[in-house]
Amino acid sequence: MRYVDNLPHATKEEDNVRIPMSDGIHLSAKIWRPLSSDGTPVPAVLEYIPYRKRDLSSVRDSLHHPYIAGHGYACVRVDLRGTGDSEGVLTDEYLEREQADAEDVLAWLAAQPWCDGSTGMMGISWGAFAALQVAARRPPSLRAVVLSSFTDDRYADDMHYMGGALLSDNLGEAGTMFAYSTCPPDPATVGDAWRAMWHERLEAVEPWVLNWLRHQRRDAYWRHASVCEDYAAVRTPVLASSGWADGYSNAVTRLLSHLDVPRKGLIGPWSHKYPHLGEPGPAIGYLQEVVRWWDHWLKGVDNGVMDGPMLRAWMQESVPPSTAYEERPGRWVGENLPSGHVEETAYQLGSGRLSSPAQKAGPPVDSGIQSPLSVGQFAGKWASYNAPPDLPYDQREEDGGSLVYETEPLAERLEILGVPRVEVEVSADQPVAMVAARISDVAPDGRATRVTYGILNLTRRDSADEPEPLEPGERYRAVVSLNGVAQAFPPGHRVRLSLSTSYWPLAWPAPAPSPARLTVHEGACRLVLPVRPTESDDDPATAVAPFEAPEGTRPLATRSVTPPEERWDVTRDLIDYGSRLEVVKDRGIQHFDAIDLDVGLRAVERYTSTADDFTSPAGESTWTMRFRRQDWDVRIHTSTTLRCDADSFHVNAELDAYEGDRRVFSRTWNESLPRDAL
Repeated sequence: MRYVDNLPHATKEEDNVRIPMSDGIHLSAKIWRPLSSDGTPVPAVLEYIPYRKRDLSSVRDSLHHPYIAGHGYACVRVDLRGTGDSEGVLTDEYLEREQADAEDVLAWLAAQPWCDGSTGMMGISWGAFAALQVAARRPPSLRAVVLSSFTDDRYADDMHYMGGALLSDNLGEAGTMFAYSTCPPDPATVGDAWRAMWHERLEAVEPWVLNWLRHQRRDAYWRHASVCEDYAAVRTPVLASSGWADGYSNAVTRLLSHLDVPRKGLIGPWSHKYPHLGEPGPAIGYLQEVVRWWDHWLKGVDNGVMDGPMLRAWMQESVPPSTAYEERPGRWVGENLPSGHVEETAYQLGSGRLSSPAQKAGPPVDSGIQSPLSVGQFAGKWASYNAPPDLPYDQREEDGGSLVYETEPLAERLEILGVPRVEVEVSADQPVAMVAARISDVAPDGRATRVTYGILNLTRRDSADEPEPLEPGERYRAVVSLNGVAQAFPPGHRVRLSLSTSYWPLAWPAPAPSPARLTVHEGACRLVLPVRPTESDDDPATAVAPFEAPEGTRPLATRSVTPPEERWDVTRDLIDYGSRLEVVKDRGIQHFDAIDLDVGLRAVERYTSTADDFTSPAGESTWTMRFRRQDWDVRIHTSTTLRCDADSFHVNAELDAYEGDRRVFSRTWNESLPRDAL
């Protein structure tokens, strides 16, 4: 990244600005704005998240908020209620109160003498969720939003459930927020009130995974704040981005297809990161794109920001399998939606082959599959963060427990752009079963790189609202939608489709002492690929201009007190047949020079199972967070364990808070929740 020191406007920072809410609570904000805004008001841009502006998100914030402010905006970073230095408590995600608070913040910003009355919202992940959800509420000052790595569908396309199957990231994210929502405010900011504010948070918290498991089907809980329920509610222009390695790549094209407002989309090769910090690379000059977006929609500058194709996407070239990439080779391509270039091509399944319409299909047979629990150990993370390396590895071992269908070696280059799907006709021997579908790029030497995948709990084949158990032996038609992707398959490579009945630990297996056996009736099964002809690049209507190099302002100064640690370990014990995935993300202890604060964060996730006992899977998420300055030394330790049997999920959780070596708060939870055809 190129660091920029000279910007069009000199700026100033205002720390811990207290913004009043309608119920009397105050939220804490940091504001960067031009010096000239004291006399010449400017638009305000809000980022609204729970990740502690004063320390844990401060380095990232320092890259882009001063940069945007230096281009003539008041950039405002607000801690959600109950997080960081804001008052109150945070008990769940995307609540009505959270969104009402955001409207209060926007109204307060628009009324400030240094604001011209126009506002925008931006963010990644939670911040992007918040911006899109608030846009659907139409606050009067909000003129545009910028979103990265988000969803419009909280049930079907978030880290909780996929195709009606429970994701392990449901536990992982619950562990994250169990820790963040119980951290104390900084006494250097809030004064002597810090301890009372902290204990209010500790007393109010409940492990979020409990509430998420109380809603195992698509109900009013998930429909709330899911913008897909009413796309027409969004009336502000939207700039949306994500990455193919992220779990949130699908929402970009859905918004482009369903919104009726000015909109642009951008999908790179990235994991769960802003595009100017994109990994795998190439990262791009995203902040320049964002400034152009604000200039047009908040200041009325005619800068051509809406020129060019609606979607710019990175067409990924073939690569060998790896759990991490520094760069993904490829090129930028453009499309308008609906696309005039992409056409669906159906491949028939039969006797291990995928046959295109121009080929004679293999004879269809009824093929059975009963996958071992080990299928999925090399699946990687639902939403890759690229730290530690968390992308899927070589799929050949996974394919040993799967039904495999593949094309003949390709005679010519094949490129796909969009959402593949698998149409299947299946029968099962148990009332609850799942199917996982994976597409891989198979090189001539046999190495298989996963391109995309999808999961379907077959009880949700017709409805996520009202699941219906399977009648053993009866045939059912179902469609498995895979994650959207842009991928090139070179000549000589094969396209492989793999079907399995488990994908642990990425997704929780179906509730049975032994795995369900699925029969695939191949005569009615096909893989449908969104094929984009390579000559589509010649269309001037969808030509893509090159991006600038990434740039931002200089990051906040920190130094390492203890080193970080990252691990992703898969182990198997061939005595008791236990398998374990352990993921360690330890930032070490960092010292933040500007506020003389040491901060430590260590998170460990473990997922275990035994042989093919489908009631043995268990997950554990433990966090330790520490804050230390002179004689102030506090830490919190959280642990959440999720186990199961055929009928229930069992949650055990612990929370301990310390001042120095003295434990000042402790609580445990033990609760069982019935499985709902899951």
